Amino acid sequence: MFGIGMPELLVIAVIALLVVGPKKLPDIAKALGKGLFEFRKVTESATDTLKETLKTEELKKDMDGFKDSLLYGKEAEKEAAAPPAAPTPADHDVPKTTDPKSQA
Repeated sequence: MFGIGMPELLVIAVIALLVVGPKKLPDIAKALGKGLFEFRKVTESATDTLKETLKTEELKKDMDGFKDSLLYGKEAEKEAAAPPAAPTPADHDVPKTTDPKSQA
């Protein structure tokens, strides 16, 4: 924890015992533990809120991209970049009839 090993923790505990005294040390340790617990809880809450905010921003960007593709036709631009198909003659759709002279 924070790069502190067991020897360092023992030194800190002995100094705290000498400074505070044996009677008040458990109360101070309990208060310190509660403080760390509350700090972790608040930190996790802030992290979750930040993650939700970032997820919302990603969704907003995706929706804006989708909206732009619908409104401004980004897909249509890709199709316009392709060469147009050859125009068909006007009589292409009209069914062909046989010549009356050739039937006689």
